[in-house]
Amino acid sequence: MVKKNIKNWDNKTWLSSKNYINSFNNFLIKNFKINSRFKILDIGCGRGKILGSLSSKIKLKEKPLGIDIVNHKDKDKRINFKRTNVLELSLKKNEKFDLILIKQTIHLMKFNEIKKLLKSLKKNLNSNGSILIFTLDTEKNEIPTFKLMKQKLNQSFQRDKKILRMIKNLYPHIIKKSFSFNVKITKKKYLNMIQNRYISTLIPLSKKQISQGTQEIEKRYKSVLRFKDKLICIIL
Repeated sequence: MVKKNIKNWDNKTWLSSKNYINSFNNFLIKNFKINSRFKILDIGCGRGKILGSLSSKIKLKEKPLGIDIVNHKDKDKRINFKRTNVLELSLKKNEKFDLILIKQTIHLMKFNEIKKLLKSLKKNLNSNGSILIFTLDTEKNEIPTFKLMKQKLNQSFQRDKKILRMIKNLYPHIIKKSFSFNVKITKKKYLNMIQNRYISTLIPLSKKQISQGTQEIEKRYKSVLRFKDKLICIIL
């Protein structure tokens, strides 16, 4: 699994906003009829704010379990957190979940690792449970980019498509849904997000490339950016 940590994807971005978290949780509740008895596992949970909020919203009887390789000091106290590489995750055989969430994480893994992970997670899924894999929409993405960022993002999308095809071959009866969130953010704040490398595409870039990219964004976009953050949801 990719070792490079993405520490800022859910830190002071629209992904950490109350509006985004509420919108995402409403999507989960509406589509999967989540109730207070659900047991939930979040792979790559970051600070755990999404499931922490969900736990309060529907009054979960048992705290969700969040897995991440970064142990943030400001992680949500409403989840049980475990710091580990997901491929080294050891769950009890009788520990079953109703919902397993893999949000914008699977693209960081190798193909054989994805196969291994999904096979393992299936064993810890209740008979009526679901594994949800969220990834960026590879066809209708609207994320503001600079030239090099767009090139890298498109390369990533090509790999994502191969991952999705592989998953479909392994699990032919998958269901596909879409989630979309209307983003409104100041250009100044978005530039700060880029400098903090909020998305994995930006991690390999040098400081010079990031600096040149922010200059492109500065010239190309207005003072307030509006776009849709679109995700594909694959349900196993």
